[in-house]
Amino acid sequence: MKQRDDMTFPFEEYQNRINALRTRIAERHLDAVVITDPENIMYLTDYQTTGYSFFQALVVPLEFEPFMITRAMEESNVIARTWVELTRPYPDTGDAVQMLVDALREFKLSDKRIGYERNSYFFPAYQQDVIHTSLREGKLLDCFGIVEEGRICKSPAEIEIMKKAAVATESGMIAGIDACHAGATENEIAAAISSAMFKAGGEPPAVMPYVTSGPRTMIGHATWEGRTVKPGEHVFLEVGGCYRRYHTAMMRTVMLSEMSDSMYKAQELMKQALTCMHEYIQPGMTVSDVDNLIRNIISSNDVGARLITRSGYSIGIAFPPSWDEGYICSLKQGESTVLREGMTFHVIPWMWGVDGDKTCGISDTIHITEDGADSFFTLDKDFVCKPEKRQRLESVDDVPKKPAKTGKSKKEAS
Repeated sequence: MKQRDDMTFPFEEYQNRINALRTRIAERHLDAVVITDPENIMYLTDYQTTGYSFFQALVVPLEFEPFMITRAMEESNVIARTWVELTRPYPDTGDAVQMLVDALREFKLSDKRIGYERNSYFFPAYQQDVIHTSLREGKLLDCFGIVEEGRICKSPAEIEIMKKAAVATESGMIAGIDACHAGATENEIAAAISSAMFKAGGEPPAVMPYVTSGPRTMIGHATWEGRTVKPGEHVFLEVGGCYRRYHTAMMRTVMLSEMSDSMYKAQELMKQALTCMHEYIQPGMTVSDVDNLIRNIISSNDVGARLITRSGYSIGIAFPPSWDEGYICSLKQGESTVLREGMTFHVIPWMWGVDGDKTCGISDTIHITEDGADSFFTLDKDFVCKPEKRQRLESVDDVPKKPAKTGKSKKEAS
């Protein structure tokens, strides 16, 4: 490992991550692991690139120096960003998986017990078939999740990085709320969010903001499509800020009308769910306990809405297509994962189908502490109401008024 002081975290943090991974490798009686998930590679090395659709792998032997297989163009990211000293790049005309096979043989690992991430998005079945047919002398075993065991609890240094992501998240949300008015397009709102996030130090998120208005809020995972927001409608916003690939996210709702009874009830239930979560959550609870707490509150509504999804998910390192770590851990019924200090979650007690045609949301990103949970945010949770009638009156009041006629002649007035 090449010691350097210009990575996201201190060099010792990466040493600790590799050492912890090697402990788990030994516990599984493996000789090496092949890591292909981009989030896992970054967690272990600080390596990142937008070119992760090309095959890349970090091989971590139990005893010897780790090495990386990358596209030749991406080798520069290994050199510029990471502590990794051994690379085996392949050209665009080359065979990436054959390069991996050759490297395993070169480093005397081809006849060993090798773990690989069988469920990785970026190690498809046909490439796994090549490995299985090429390395007949060794044993290939699924080790999916072996890195995630370390990622699920964030270190204090990771929490500090996520706080920087939270600054971008809040800045984007504030700008998005300010940009919501009748006549604005969803694109303009999204542009305001994105500009503010990046000006606040944010970096390209795994998912750009979700911006929907009026009836489009009922479409799951929709975002801006040029629609013009109409008077009296509401706007649903979900923003995920990013810093060094770490994310935080929040939902908020803007109403271009006075608060209706049903939307007020929805607001208060979501706030109650988050308040109760903060009051009761602590290490030792199961994620199912948390989900039940939130789900029972949201399900008690009488406005026709429901919590159609899980009530939250782990969040942290992410590359497109998603900012969440929900495959590691989600807040959902039947899950027995126990909360531990350092876990981070985007908690989403959102409500789908208020009055049958509206989706609204208030959410929070939290980290589990020694005896509870802290939010990464300070932004107010209430819906922001911008009644159009009030806006028009304010705009009229802002226009300079002509002097009242007094009935006197100019000469008399002078």
